[in-house]
Amino acid sequence: MSATLRQFDVIVLGAGAAGLMCASVAGQRGRRVALLEHNGQPGRKILISGGGRCNFTNLHCGPQNFLSENPHFAKSALALYEPRDFIELVDRYGIAWHEKTLGQLFCDQSARAILDMLLAECERGKVELLLNAHGIRIEQSHGGGFCVSCSLGEFQAGALVVATGGLSIPKIGATGFAYELARQFGLKVVPTRPALVPLMLGGEEARWTELAGVAADVEARAGKGNFREKLLITHRGLSGPAVLQASSYWRPGEELVVDFLPEVAGVLEPLMQPHARRDEGAIRQELRSVLPQRLANHLADVGAPKGWSNSALEECERRLHRWTFHPVGTEGFEKAEVTAGGVDTRELQARTMEARNVPGLFFIGESVDVTGWLGGFNFQWAWASGVAAGRAV
Repeated sequence: MSATLRQFDVIVLGAGAAGLMCASVAGQRGRRVALLEHNGQPGRKILISGGGRCNFTNLHCGPQNFLSENPHFAKSALALYEPRDFIELVDRYGIAWHEKTLGQLFCDQSARAILDMLLAECERGKVELLLNAHGIRIEQSHGGGFCVSCSLGEFQAGALVVATGGLSIPKIGATGFAYELARQFGLKVVPTRPALVPLMLGGEEARWTELAGVAADVEARAGKGNFREKLLITHRGLSGPAVLQASSYWRPGEELVVDFLPEVAGVLEPLMQPHARRDEGAIRQELRSVLPQRLANHLADVGAPKGWSNSALEECERRLHRWTFHPVGTEGFEKAEVTAGGVDTRELQARTMEARNVPGLFFIGESVDVTGWLGGFNFQWAWASGVAAGRAV
């Protein structure tokens, strides 16, 4: 051991949403906390979230809004710390906020207010924040606890909390460090993949990218995920809230099914009337009444019926309600808002986030196999899992 080894009660790795929350809670309980961050500034993902306004929670947050190989795992932490608890903290700091669609809460001004609040909470708990902590290495101490060595020196504590996030958005410092550390200590890791991510189209479906910029209200379905929100066509494929949500459930080789006419029935019925005009121009005209013009034109072109009988028109309309795409992939972790998969929840205690077989080792936030929907759910998981560990260390 180095003579300059610094002693703490708790070491938290990662000054993102979960790490800041955990450190502040532990510090305010009287624990001596060191918060190590490998970036030069804390909370980088907080600052870019919600278009810079931080979609910090969702009023309707519950276990049903999360994906995990163990869908029940998140229940305990989410019940311990609810959206109203974080709202009370935000209100205490006088941060103005507003509700958007589907219970999403945003700052009126900048996401910086949320980060400043968390830093102030850490200061209240006398947390020592250490930035630019490079080359972090972890060993278990002979007398119990953990020894952390890095570019800033050597630190020892009885509890180690891993809050280093997932693989999404590497340009702001995301790494797989949490998974490497989990494996170092013998914990299983559920295979990771990009989630809340745009999907790419190829082959014949690449023609859709000519409509880049067109958006429509749709229902998108992949696997068990079914979402009614906006779809946005991009120069590489499909995005928008509906597709981002469905992407978390999509797997390579599977279909994405889109209803372009949710809650609209019989849009082609006028063509089925006696003496009605039956051609692509007529379909285009009817679709323009309910869809953006460019999208209507494209669907009339690529989805024209095989023949003009009533049954052919009915089949054409059915296809508009279940249009099948075959994505060739996602835009990867560079564009993914979060990482699905992560530290296997069967390795952790649900109420504390402590590893079952490694006393004193905790994993929280995005590093864990708990992935929220779009709309503030992943932040609520960060707050809740951070509080759970912060109360337990």
